[in-house]
Amino acid sequence: MKSSGIGGQAVMEGIMMRNGEKYAVGVRKPDQEIFVKVEEYKAPGKRPAITRVPFIRGVFNFVDSLYIGMKTLTYSASFYEEEEPKKDKDAKAEETKAETAEATDAKSETAIAENVTDTVEATDAITTIEPPKAPAVKEEPKKEGGMDATTWFAVLLSIVISVALFMVLPVFLGNLVAKATNSSFWVAFAEGMIRLAIFIAYVALISLMPDIRRVYMYHGGEHKCINCVEHGLPLTVENVRKSSRFHKRCGTSFLLIVMMISIVLFMVIRVRTLWLRVLSRILLLPVIAGISYEFLRLAGNSDNKIVSLLSKPGLALQRLTTREPDDTMIEVGIASVEAVFSWKRYLNENFGMNYDLTEENEAATETKTDEAVADAAVEVAEASEEEA
Repeated sequence: MKSSGIGGQAVMEGIMMRNGEKYAVGVRKPDQEIFVKVEEYKAPGKRPAITRVPFIRGVFNFVDSLYIGMKTLTYSASFYEEEEPKKDKDAKAEETKAETAEATDAKSETAIAENVTDTVEATDAITTIEPPKAPAVKEEPKKEGGMDATTWFAVLLSIVISVALFMVLPVFLGNLVAKATNSSFWVAFAEGMIRLAIFIAYVALISLMPDIRRVYMYHGGEHKCINCVEHGLPLTVENVRKSSRFHKRCGTSFLLIVMMISIVLFMVIRVRTLWLRVLSRILLLPVIAGISYEFLRLAGNSDNKIVSLLSKPGLALQRLTTREPDDTMIEVGIASVEAVFSWKRYLNENFGMNYDLTEENEAATETKTDEAVADAAVEVAEASEEEA
């Protein structure tokens, strides 16, 4: 199996797919239409070549993925935030209609008491009154900004909470074992087991939430779409449906690998002083993330039996974080993949297929032309501003 290089993430009622710097987020809107938005991710500032070195690149790729994931999750939720005001306005419209009906009945009774003929005329006039219509609510998402401070703050906050919950807390809980034994080995082992237990319990508990279960269904759909292509099958609903919902390059597997490597590393690097243990866990986290990323990258490109065996715990954990999607979810995944990745070209190059790529090539040429024109327009505008 040759890795396609695409990855993704489940979002609220949708799927994000990323291929290099380009990513697409597809969302099933409240009216059941599939809305797909394509963006290009540009890291802040120009990164030095060292950020692409193995065991170092993993840290930067992790932060980039976290940023894109947070941003697309917020973006997908914006479709459904707009739905609430619409429901409120519909409710107000119904209330207005009911009040109008009550007023009609009251006026009709008064008319009957005064004169039968006038009652008929008044009733005819009143019943023609129409309640005010609620203004239509557009179900378009909020505009997505660039590298906004809010998203970066959310990323930073999530990192801090994760470090506190999965790295620092187990140190303090594991320190309780130190009161029963003088062995630093068993203290480190207990800390690792506590860390692993907290992580698995966290994943299991949030999987019980109804909204998270739907996200996990989309997560399964994301994996099935990638597996379908990487196993040489045309990207159709039928082929995706029969593909596996487990994938070795999953973020769930990455986090579990982080936990496992941290257990091994901290059992080797043993520190008895409590505050030094806490500091060492934080400082060594980039090292652990770098090693974990390289293993995950290797696993996604290898069918080696040893690598496959080491990948099994992560695949097993995906039984909690993925669910079988329905066909409507699969359609969203396919739309997201096709927005950033030519699966036909991939099958031609890696599985000997003979798909006609004429239309794709023409579309790509038009896109590049449009981008060149847009870039030229920006350069002219900037030059005019400088002259002014």
